[in-house]
Amino acid sequence: MKIMFICTGNICRSAMAEGMMKKLLDDKNKSNIEVCSSGIYAETGDYATYNAVEAAKEYGADISNHRATNIRDSKIEEMDVILCATLSHKQSVLYLYPNLKGKVYTMKEYAGLDKNGQDMDIKDPWGYDINVYYNCAQEIEETLEKIVCNGDGENCTK
Repeated sequence: MKIMFICTGNICRSAMAEGMMKKLLDDKNKSNIEVCSSGIYAETGDYATYNAVEAAKEYGADISNHRATNIRDSKIEEMDVILCATLSHKQSVLYLYPNLKGKVYTMKEYAGLDKNGQDMDIKDPWGYDINVYYNCAQEIEETLEKIVCNGDGENCTK
């Protein structure tokens, strides 16, 4: 299975989600799942923000070598599942790639955490202090745990 995380610049949310998911899958010995990320307006080659690197580190994920990828430079059409940080990102992906309908979700939607279509977004921490990044990383971690748990029904930690 191939999963791609999407956000705006691929330097905060999707970068953290990619690194944290890789760590989570490694911890659960799930090597059959490939994980990558990209951004709708990313500058290919940009580094993850310092605060994103620090927040991901709290969950054992090292994203210090992460480099952003613009969605148009990515292999999005090869993905089995595309998980977006926000509903707006999901809409943008479907506008750019209508052929991917049925594979594109918000992270919370895919995890079953959306509350009747409300609160579907993982808020952007860019430009805020480290505490906002820690909160964002915690929200991503909770979402990823649900995705991994719902995906196999066993080895759930929550």
